[in-house]
Amino acid sequence: MQAKETLFADLVQGRAQQFQVPLYQRTYSWTERQLAQLWADILEQAELLESEDRASTHFLGSVVLAPSPQNEATFPRWLVVDGQQRLTTLSLALAAIRDHVADTRPDEAERIAEEYLINKRKSGTDHFRLLPTQADRPQFAAHVRGPLDTSAVGGNVGAAYGFFRRKLVEAEDPATPQDVFRIEQAITSRLTLVAVTAERGDNVHRIFESLNNTGLGLSQADLLRNYLFMRLPTRGEHVYETYWLPLQNSLSNDELEQLMWLQLVLGGDDRVRRQDLYASQQQHFERRETTEAEIESYVRDLHHRGALFRRLLHAEEEPDAAVRACLRRLDSWQAQVTYPALMLLLDRRERGEIDSSETARAMSYIESFLVRRMICRVPTNNLNRVFQAVPGQLPLDLPVADGLHRLLSAENRFWPDDDELRGKIRTAPFYQYGRWHQRRLVLQRLEESYGHPEPVDFATAQLTIEHVLPQSAGDEWLRVLQADAASTETAEELHARLRHTLGNLTLTAVNSELSNHPFERKQDLLKGSHLEMNRRIAATEQWGAQEILARADDLAERAIALWPAPLRGIGRAERSRDWQLAHQVLAALPHGTWTSYGELAAFLGSGAQAVGNHLADTQGVANAHRVLTTEGKVSEGFRWTSPGDGGDVRARLTADGIRFTVNGAADPAQRVTADDLALLVHGTDNTQADGEDTAQHNAQVQGGETRADRFFRQLAADDSPATVEAVRDLLTRWEEFGGWVGHGAGQVTSSAYLMLGEAGAPGRGIWPLTLYPGGGRGGTAEVVFQHLAAREPFTDRGLRAELLRRLNELKGIDIPEGKLELRPNFRLSLLEDGHNLELLTGTLAWFRHRWVTRDTA
Repeated sequence: MQAKETLFADLVQGRAQQFQVPLYQRTYSWTERQLAQLWADILEQAELLESEDRASTHFLGSVVLAPSPQNEATFPRWLVVDGQQRLTTLSLALAAIRDHVADTRPDEAERIAEEYLINKRKSGTDHFRLLPTQADRPQFAAHVRGPLDTSAVGGNVGAAYGFFRRKLVEAEDPATPQDVFRIEQAITSRLTLVAVTAERGDNVHRIFESLNNTGLGLSQADLLRNYLFMRLPTRGEHVYETYWLPLQNSLSNDELEQLMWLQLVLGGDDRVRRQDLYASQQQHFERRETTEAEIESYVRDLHHRGALFRRLLHAEEEPDAAVRACLRRLDSWQAQVTYPALMLLLDRRERGEIDSSETARAMSYIESFLVRRMICRVPTNNLNRVFQAVPGQLPLDLPVADGLHRLLSAENRFWPDDDELRGKIRTAPFYQYGRWHQRRLVLQRLEESYGHPEPVDFATAQLTIEHVLPQSAGDEWLRVLQADAASTETAEELHARLRHTLGNLTLTAVNSELSNHPFERKQDLLKGSHLEMNRRIAATEQWGAQEILARADDLAERAIALWPAPLRGIGRAERSRDWQLAHQVLAALPHGTWTSYGELAAFLGSGAQAVGNHLADTQGVANAHRVLTTEGKVSEGFRWTSPGDGGDVRARLTADGIRFTVNGAADPAQRVTADDLALLVHGTDNTQADGEDTAQHNAQVQGGETRADRFFRQLAADDSPATVEAVRDLLTRWEEFGGWVGHGAGQVTSSAYLMLGEAGAPGRGIWPLTLYPGGGRGGTAEVVFQHLAAREPFTDRGLRAELLRRLNELKGIDIPEGKLELRPNFRLSLLEDGHNLELLTGTLAWFRHRWVTRDTA
């Protein structure tokens, strides 16, 4: 990159050119605070033009530019990677000056436009020297074409233009007149910028990221938007106009960020924090070397879910009355913590998996979970974890509403049952727990349970919570309480115990009138209330401990009817486990392999202890004896569960092809990892996508280095120079055989594929090895047996077994036969041994020969 100090006039004047704000940039966001500071700086520089201190300019900041993909030799186009807020503001200021002088000096107005704002001989969007992001483009274009009424175009762009028009009028004040053309000169020639210009091929996304990923400038949503559209080089305009812009217009930036976070949570990431949204989603994409079509699909899904998310924010947009009522109550509760569960329910309904009735029932469980916990004074500090885990923990073998009911009923979720609810309504100081709007909502729902023929409109009624027995009791109240007090309790102690309980609280619009009056006075006021609960209080003869507790019991039964109880006898919640899937993957374990409780648990999304308990309690699970401890030993608690099984476990393992080390542990080379287990069950050949990307983009330059350069840089970070040199030698020999080397597009970890087939023809190639830098652990070579099993001529298992035999001739490699359906690996450092390098070269030559002669064999 090149950096130099410049002026606005030097940057934009001269031949026709254009500065394009990329799609991923946030919209124009300067407010009057920033505009006022800039205007003060401009006026200061205008005054200096009249003084002797003409050399003292004002530094405005930096502008980072990169050649646009649409660049032409006769019409340069630049991407504004950073600094669009400054350039947009200065352009709007000059547009305001042009329009300010248009009537009196039309020639000067035309000059300003042609020098700074437009490309006179260009049409369409090329007419504008600065082209903001699409969301701002219509407003900006309207002002550049101007002049027009400052109220005709809204948004921050219109507000900035209007600000400068007002300030220019103020500058004509006869008391302190300002020359408008000196103001123009101050803007164009007295505000200095540092222009940083990237070369073609520089990774502008990385530049933008390094400038802005500090937590100060851009939000997580801004950064992720940047990343997404940098990954959409050919489809960006379509995706932006079709999906992103409508989504951006329907949500605030904070809401959009929350939706992006929810998208990750719904995908099963129950640990991601909102502040880690950008990094987490980026890693998710780059782990799989996501294609442009997949990025577009992600934005399309985000756009679709945006409409669902709006229903959480604006319940009136929900078409079903029952679901709408649930959403309104949860919104009144300010239950944003429940959004992962609510979004899951709306998403499942949208996909036709549940109907509105089941959706409303499921939402009633969420409401009950919150309300019962609040009434029973259960701390709220784990609610984020509870609801963020719902998408990943929802049972797979039950209808959605029933599954949610079961999940929230787990003993470690602390959803109070009916007995606890009754007790707490009688005794807990309800008025001192939860938030005021939550306490009000509980009383509102209890009032609604009476089914009054003319219910109160709670949305407009100005109701507050009233203590019937006053918070500060006078002598008359204490005399009533003394009659109810036990021999071991004073009236004051009884008052302190009951005053804040739910049985003593109601809603009223005349709280100040009721105050500390005797009950007889309160009776008169409560009789005239439109609330049924108040009329029932007024119907009692007095108000003491017995009446408070009797009302508490009545309210408790109403609460039990309103808010469903948890299920009984549910153990601790675990992540969703399809035990049939566990049985399936164990049955698929190849001969000569074993796995551990931890690996199986990781595959299932469970815990090792839960897996062990299931295997110990379930009969007929094939290969359960091949699930060992992390150290490769039989668990002390293992026992045969099927009548036909039995005998010495180690002898059975040996018969299954498991080797043992001198200390009695199963051979770690035969261990099947969680990733291997996924391959056994799903059989997904994700390497196909990798290979296609490699074929298409091998020569692409990114971030100032080729993919090959990046691969070797990452390899050198963890491996010795001798290993790096041996790998270079191996790749050179492969190319001499007639093969070619492709490099994956992953930004976090690169890769190298030893390819055969036509370069640039995706989907037609084959490769025996994929090389990976170590990421701190040393580089590895992955033998893609699973990929080869679907490619001729290696669909023949005998040929794959021959490849395995040849590889095992290398010193330090001992891949078990059971991994012929998987992707085992070995350390690249083994190639430092010259004999190993020669053996591997020979194996690759054999591989190429078998592929080349596949049709003649």
